[in-house]
Amino acid sequence: MSKKLNDQELVRLDKLNRLIESKQNPYEVTKVANTHNTKSLKEKYDQFSKEQLAEMQLDKPITVSGRVILIRRTFILIQDFHSELQLYINKNKQPDLFKYFNDYLDLGDVVCATGKPMKTNTNELSLDLESLKIISKSLRVPPEKFHGIADEEIRSRKRYLDLVYNKESKERFVYRSKIIAAMRQYFNENGFLEVETPFLHAQIGGAAAKPFVTRYNALDRDYYLRIAPELPLKKLIVGSFEKIYEIGKCFRNEGMDSTHNPEFTSVETYVAYVDYIYMMELTEAIIKYIAKAIGISHTNIKNETIDWNKPFKRIKMTELVKQETGIDFTQVKKIDQALDLAKKHKVHVKEHEKTIGHIINLFFEEFCEKKLVEPTFVTHHPVEISPLSKLDYSDPRYTERFELFAFGKELANGFSELNDPIDQRQRFEKQLEEKQKGNDEASEMDEDFLEALENGLPPTGGLGIGVDRLVMMLTGTTSIRDILFFPHVREE
Repeated sequence: MSKKLNDQELVRLDKLNRLIESKQNPYEVTKVANTHNTKSLKEKYDQFSKEQLAEMQLDKPITVSGRVILIRRTFILIQDFHSELQLYINKNKQPDLFKYFNDYLDLGDVVCATGKPMKTNTNELSLDLESLKIISKSLRVPPEKFHGIADEEIRSRKRYLDLVYNKESKERFVYRSKIIAAMRQYFNENGFLEVETPFLHAQIGGAAAKPFVTRYNALDRDYYLRIAPELPLKKLIVGSFEKIYEIGKCFRNEGMDSTHNPEFTSVETYVAYVDYIYMMELTEAIIKYIAKAIGISHTNIKNETIDWNKPFKRIKMTELVKQETGIDFTQVKKIDQALDLAKKHKVHVKEHEKTIGHIINLFFEEFCEKKLVEPTFVTHHPVEISPLSKLDYSDPRYTERFELFAFGKELANGFSELNDPIDQRQRFEKQLEEKQKGNDEASEMDEDFLEALENGLPPTGGLGIGVDRLVMMLTGTTSIRDILFFPHVREE
């Protein structure tokens, strides 16, 4: 090893070298014939008494493997994916094994243990060792088991240690896998087809966000990591698919905080011949199905509790703003009036936001969003902030759009999809005007998508759910880092 080692690491390296010299190289082990894991061992033998286990005759010894997380005088505690198991060495009956234990074993080593089940005087199921073999040597000193890793930066940077020594962390990631599996199961059981669309996009589109840019050498042009799969998925609806979904990564070259990571997982789904009301019902059904599947009915974050079984609330954005501020923006007809209200309430308005619709949204973000603890569908967003949403033709200042909020954060976004290619072109043109005024998150003109719309997109409902945030909310987690295996961190 070329790096400088501390005293403890030198001792561990010396043990490894002595193992190799004695023809016991742990890295030569290629497979292990385990008969049980810690869970199956306990399920089979914990039901027996100490006396019954002592008299029990086995057809063959039990073999189980795991990582050493605690060493006592004659006991070793190992851990595998499922749980923990105590190993017992009788130094009088097994002097060679006891010597091996003293000479070579360290915390963090991965071992293969063979023996017979027994119970201690405290009635703890253990394995009475007949043999013990180190099958991977830990050359690093692990964190102390019972304090774990408290530093969030270290936990994120060295997730492999966090998973070993923080039980709660591992449980969260198991929940994450189960949540995604349940989501996929819901879609598949209800006739949806899972599809895949490109990660590399020739144009920015599908959401308001800054993209990551990369160079496509074969085509000699810049491409963008997708910020959303929306436009390709809607092309598939044009192509006669009727119920589709995609679970995958999206990328937005923006800041990091407790609820944002530049690389994140989302699910988007599109259904032909339905509207935004159907998609709200679908959103609620999916989340409740997942919560039930993983056995979570309530979540508590910072003394706020959600009962996922209760019906989700619904309210128009303008009604919510009126509740919180007393301002009825449906009666605001002129931009000067809206700007005066913004100035009076100290709401900062950027140059590209000088429309009534943008100002309504700014008021919502400033005065309403953080108060939406219980799951709430906020509906009828202004057309200026909804370039891909169908108009509410009863009042075309607004759209047939919704966002779902919980714990004061956006969780989902959906709408009746805009399928009028003439209106869509005009919306893209408005986005280009915003870009010229400084909105670097505005969409670009996408002629290929417009051509697809010109071939006829049926009435369609669309939905996007932030998977990472859903995991956070269902598990009561306050930082997105804690539900991503390897979140991006700054260089040390």
